[in-house]
Amino acid sequence: MKSFVKVYGPPLLKAIKALEKVAIGLPEVCIWDTFIAYSPPIALDSYESVSSYFAGVGEVPEKRCSTIISKSGESLGEHDFYFEWFKKPTMDELNNLIEKVDEALAPLGVKYTLTTK
Repeated sequence: MKSFVKVYGPPLLKAIKALEKVAIGLPEVCIWDTFIAYSPPIALDSYESVSSYFAGVGEVPEKRCSTIISKSGESLGEHDFYFEWFKKPTMDELNNLIEKVDEALAPLGVKYTLTTK
């Protein structure tokens, strides 16, 4: 299952970086976003490359480096970001995600939609 996020309004880059920071603290998900999908091909498969990508966002624990970037690829569609769940999320986990996304994006003043399917 994936929880897709569509961000409305600038600052899009700051919003995506805020969502990446949320993901670092959620070990039950991996991510994919507009910048990963449309940047020049880079291998995000080593501790060094993942740490470099997330520099300035937060420190990714070494054990998360092989699982934080989705392996399913560019299925963003009209969305800017997704959290891919390793197992079907419970309602509590979904509510926790929404709370964390609300907290991360509120200071930026952006609106968003979150759809899980």
